[in-house]
Amino acid sequence: MTARFMVSAAHKSSGKTTLSIGLCAALRARGLAVQPFKKGPDFIDPMWLTRASGRACRNLDFYLMGHGEIRDSFELHARDADVALVEGNKGLYDGLHLDGSNSNAALAKLLNIPVVLVLDTRGTIRGVAPLLLGYQAFDKDIRIAGVILNQVGGERHESKLRAVVAEYTDIPVLGAVQHDVAMNIEERHLGLMPSNESGEAQVQIAAIAAAINSQVDLDQLLACTESGQSLALPAAAPADKPTRYRIGVAQDRAFGFYYADDLDALKAGGAEIVPIDTLQDEHLPDRLDGLVIGGGFPEMFMPELEANAPLRQQIHQAIEAGLPVYAECGGLMYLARSMQWKDRPYQMVGAIPGDIHMHDKPMGRGYVRLKETGSGPWQESPVDDIPAHEFHYSSLDNLPADLIYAYEVKRGHGVDGRHDGIVHKNLLASYTHLRSTRNFSWVQRFLSLVARHASLQPNRRQNAA
Repeated sequence: MTARFMVSAAHKSSGKTTLSIGLCAALRARGLAVQPFKKGPDFIDPMWLTRASGRACRNLDFYLMGHGEIRDSFELHARDADVALVEGNKGLYDGLHLDGSNSNAALAKLLNIPVVLVLDTRGTIRGVAPLLLGYQAFDKDIRIAGVILNQVGGERHESKLRAVVAEYTDIPVLGAVQHDVAMNIEERHLGLMPSNESGEAQVQIAAIAAAINSQVDLDQLLACTESGQSLALPAAAPADKPTRYRIGVAQDRAFGFYYADDLDALKAGGAEIVPIDTLQDEHLPDRLDGLVIGGGFPEMFMPELEANAPLRQQIHQAIEAGLPVYAECGGLMYLARSMQWKDRPYQMVGAIPGDIHMHDKPMGRGYVRLKETGSGPWQESPVDDIPAHEFHYSSLDNLPADLIYAYEVKRGHGVDGRHDGIVHKNLLASYTHLRSTRNFSWVQRFLSLVARHASLQPNRRQNAA
């Protein structure tokens, strides 16, 4: 049996992420191989879905990827799975465009998969019927395979809801999940707390899975989403290059925002990924050819980051010596001179001559479009239109006027509303999050810089394997 389906909702904050985490873990506990996907430019939900399923969650994003690349990614990663679960974002028919061309519904149609609709039932009983009927009628090409009633107020509430759905619709009720604060995952300004920060993540996932297992009919779910079609195999990817470079990647409680596909692309391009813990490691690993510091929540760990002065000093020295370094958002914040939230500033790496200040509201949020200035360390021909995204509550202040930028910001905020991508020697640090896709492969560009730099180093070991 193979099951393929999207978990979507009538509106945002209906609980679909918690239910998706629980479904992944509960189905995995049955011995099924569950491949999760997440629609949109999200890092945090995929981290939880990866933990719950035991397989790296893959993002599917209309803004950053073409239709063919989305289909290929789905087919590639779902082909050896028993279950492919795609968690949507926002509501089923919501999206950037009025025509719905980048909505969850559009993705379900592109992938030819049914939808499991999650409804937040707080404060309603009979009202679920016209809502379900409307969602069915709005787009006849969407197959709603079933509904999961969420935030149910008790057995009596559940009984009435089930009766209403049965009386007025032909949509099966796959489960009714009771309101339970114990299932809530702590939230903060970017959404859920990342699973890499939560020491109790696996315990919480197990508790959510137990609730889903007892309140959702998993057999019925699998039966009504069973796919009779075999997935077409995408074109074969080029063989991985031999391992040639050691690339340090900050992977700890402060930094963990990486696309699984980007890490795969680094490996395919000949990189050995060497994990670095910025909170615990006092020294950089030996013989690094490059360094990547992704996003995260460094503002939550400012005392620990400041206390690890030996590593901060080594990173600063490595950047000054010309080591190729790429940093995004949280990584940019860490490389700044200082970071301040509320009253006290904390010393950071100091490679960027500016100071980070945290704010109560987002300073940059949403999709971005960039134009390369030609001044970046990645020396390929400048690209005029790069799709990307940003989400940051901090600003970078007290910058010198002669700072060099890799990008002009055509849409979004970046560093100052006009520029992003601070350049210093072989460092490129931006608020913008890139994704390595067919449209724009930042990994290929970064590894080209790594190769050029490595070729200039005397006595460099030629093979890192």
